[in-house]
Amino acid sequence: MIQLYGHELSGNSYKVKLLLSLLGLKFEWIKVDLLQGEHKQPPFLALNPFGQVPTLVDGATVLSDAQAILTYLARQYGGDRWLPLEPVALAQVVRWLSTTAGEVRQGPESARLYHLFNAKTIDLDRANQKAEFILSQLDRHLSDRQWLEFDRPTIADVAVFPYVALAPDGQIDLAPYPHVLAWIDRVKQLPGFVGMRSIEALAHA
Repeated sequence: MIQLYGHELSGNSYKVKLLLSLLGLKFEWIKVDLLQGEHKQPPFLALNPFGQVPTLVDGATVLSDAQAILTYLARQYGGDRWLPLEPVALAQVVRWLSTTAGEVRQGPESARLYHLFNAKTIDLDRANQKAEFILSQLDRHLSDRQWLEFDRPTIADVAVFPYVALAPDGQIDLAPYPHVLAWIDRVKQLPGFVGMRSIEALAHA
């Protein structure tokens, strides 16, 4: 069975859990206690020398980095639906994986770390500026489309979703971004959607 090592407050752990659920895959969740430094202890470092969550174990395959894990799961279990192989389409999805590790990390994710985990080394003004930039870009991009690319969700949506939806944890108001809010609701309506703290699944009648 697939094993996912992560922490319940980690948006990067959550995005892997979300894709596993959307794909209907069974997995074992193994908590890594970040607050107690378990990710820096020899047993976990033997699995992932970077000392980061998430880490995925699928048989003999061991992978770290959330975006890399999403790519693996999409190709191994999801086919072209979640990650197309046509060159231009593939590039369009990968662009959002880079955006996740760049602008989203520098903006909403950093603001959340500052407020939720007391990460005072983070430049909050810069994080807020980055957040305003990427949220404005996303809102404009989503003004005439349902998903980040194509007519269906892909791992682009799964990668970007968590830290955007968690922006209020970083005291970032999403109200000025109505298209982003509508997209968040669409993601929550996907079959197999699961939430995490601060991201509740929509109630279905």
